[in-house]
Amino acid sequence: MGATTLSAYAQGNTNIAATPTAAYGQDNQGSVARSQYGLCWRTGYWTPSDSLTGCDGELAPLITNPIAPALVSNPAAITVNAAVSANGTNCDFSITLNESQTFGSGKTTLNQAAQQRIQAQVVEKLPTCGVIDAIVVTGHADRLGSRKHNEEIALKRAEAVAAFLKSKSVAAPIQIVGAGSNEPVAQCGQNLPARKLTACLSPDRRVVIHVQGHEK
Repeated sequence: MGATTLSAYAQGNTNIAATPTAAYGQDNQGSVARSQYGLCWRTGYWTPSDSLTGCDGELAPLITNPIAPALVSNPAAITVNAAVSANGTNCDFSITLNESQTFGSGKTTLNQAAQQRIQAQVVEKLPTCGVIDAIVVTGHADRLGSRKHNEEIALKRAEAVAAFLKSKSVAAPIQIVGAGSNEPVAQCGQNLPARKLTACLSPDRRVVIHVQGHEK
């Protein structure tokens, strides 16, 4: 199905007719495919104009901030918009593995810097929250290589982060997304030598972790 992106929690198991375009993944009945947690699956071709009632937008019953994080032009600059509660805990937040925490070219193994950041800013923070609805982990790749390869390696990077979270006894539902090279953030010239180009594209080889939760 290619790169997939998770959208909102859907109400119940209502079947929704898929669009004629490739905006949403489809099941054998021609309805929008859902994850085991009731999430609709978007493809890498999805845009806001493709939104479907029951998958995107306000749903009933209302869930605080039900939309999974949109892939933005600069995920490294994502900031937390949810208000911090009186006890100083914010349980709806995103972090991006960047700089020394990104993956090497063609690599899918978390380095020590990435593990330390996930441990400090996700694993140790989760117990301070009341309820964690979901954790959405989105892997990215640079533009080098084929589209299929980039989608596969982006997914494997997301899987590596999910596996690390599970190894730390994180029990919250974890969804993984492979965004491929669809959302580059690095600005690199076309004529750079191979080694310099690989280094310049490092910010594109990242993972974004979005936690959807509620304070105690």
